[in-house]
Amino acid sequence: MFKVTKNGQILMDVASATPPSQAFIVEALECSPYADCEVDHDSIAAYFQSEVAEQQLLVAKQKHAQLKISISEDKMQASATITTAQGGSLISLEQAKKIIVKAGVCRGYKQAFLEKLLAKQFDAPPGTEHSGIIAQGRPPENGLPAKLISHVLTLKERLKQPKLREDGTVDMRDFGALSSVSPGTLLITQRPATPGKEGFTVTGDSITPVPGESFQLVAGEGTEISPTNPLELISTIAGCPSDIQNGMRVDDIFTIADVNVKSGHIEFSGSVIVTHNVEPGMKVKASGDITIMGTVESGEIISEGNIEVRGGVIGHLDHSDNDQSLTCKLIAKGNINIVHGQYTYLEARNIYIQKQANHCDIKALRTVRVGLEDNPRGKLIGGTVFDAQSVTAGEIGSPSGATMSVFLANSGVEITNKTDQCIRDLGDTDEQLENLQKAVEKAEQLKDIEKKKMLMAKISATQIHYCQQAEALENKLSELDHTLHELLEGTQLQATSALHSGVEIHIFDKTYTTNRSYPPCTAKLADGQIEIEFKI
Repeated sequence: MFKVTKNGQILMDVASATPPSQAFIVEALECSPYADCEVDHDSIAAYFQSEVAEQQLLVAKQKHAQLKISISEDKMQASATITTAQGGSLISLEQAKKIIVKAGVCRGYKQAFLEKLLAKQFDAPPGTEHSGIIAQGRPPENGLPAKLISHVLTLKERLKQPKLREDGTVDMRDFGALSSVSPGTLLITQRPATPGKEGFTVTGDSITPVPGESFQLVAGEGTEISPTNPLELISTIAGCPSDIQNGMRVDDIFTIADVNVKSGHIEFSGSVIVTHNVEPGMKVKASGDITIMGTVESGEIISEGNIEVRGGVIGHLDHSDNDQSLTCKLIAKGNINIVHGQYTYLEARNIYIQKQANHCDIKALRTVRVGLEDNPRGKLIGGTVFDAQSVTAGEIGSPSGATMSVFLANSGVEITNKTDQCIRDLGDTDEQLENLQKAVEKAEQLKDIEKKKMLMAKISATQIHYCQQAEALENKLSELDHTLHELLEGTQLQATSALHSGVEIHIFDKTYTTNRSYPPCTAKLADGQIEIEFKI
């Protein structure tokens, strides 16, 4: 009844079969070896509508299986879509591989995925589409940053481990014997940064990883880089190790119970530990860290390292001074950590206040944080923040609306002034180069060859000098621009609970004064204006 042509058409001998209806033909096809072929309903319907008697009728067509490959936009994934055969031939594994290669896929190919997709030809209905991933790229693995591995207990770590009494209580003033090292002790090992692992796309392109950030191991006072291993830092003196940026130093340590009239002022080349209090009018100055286990009242603490005060820091206004200065001062080149402060001047790289700052004058190179690190909920009330890049507190200002000022990115003004001076210097240099060019043109007119040669050599040397000067000024301009951008990018004031009225916010050269209380929000410089962003 049915036969197949070379081009895959299924023909029915209607002259001998004389089918009574379309349904008869379809049912006959379903019972024939050509049941999977695509039925040509239009051809069958036309036969029954035509008055011309046909000898043979096209009733179905064979369709071979088809495989299409698609590659994602980022070239990290390749998918295949197979359309199962309708009476036609299946796609073999080798044929499929050739199609994949032709589509440009050459890495990350998984044969198991392809075999699973090709298996659909045997159990899925004819003419249906099925898709699956057949190749997967690999993203690059960025390198690990260099890391310092400490082999000794530093003063900072020691102070986190108070001594346990026999009755089970903790003595918060006794931290046991000082941790000390002898000359030649291994202090730090630097684990080098790793380059990372290269990635690739399914089309064979390599993706370069970002190498881990590296830094130079720094040998502070009392230490040196090991002569046998540049990744090791060893002590050169006996003393107490303290952390510094990217390294460590070893200090002698002076320990005293109270700083008072009896002890006199303390000035020490090394670190100082005060196990009790610093009384009014007393001064402590050290080249290392200063740790005070008690309180500081109207004292002056100056450190070239870090300052930590476990109790309160309390001062008052000095009315005998025309400027009404504060009687308590803490100044550090490193960081300042205190529990709470009142009428105190604080100056450091970063200033951390655990609970509250009342009417304090604060100057920080980077960060001012009032509250705990994970959840800053402390209060910053009154006083002035003279300079900082970032200020974070729970509440900023007072519910009563008392005025206070916060100056952020103040150093940006100095950077701008340096930039202006640099531009003026560059203009002067360009003018000198123009004058030299004119001198070259005049020298070219000299008839005395020797004189001309000497003059040209002199002019050339001067030109080189000014060219180098111009290049140095352009590099400086670029560096100043980058520094200012980086400063302003990270500058913000953040209130995690409330920003009250009466707070005068200065960011770089812009000013904004709050006239009401705000819920949790952040103040930033955006498009040349200070904007308040509220937390959702």
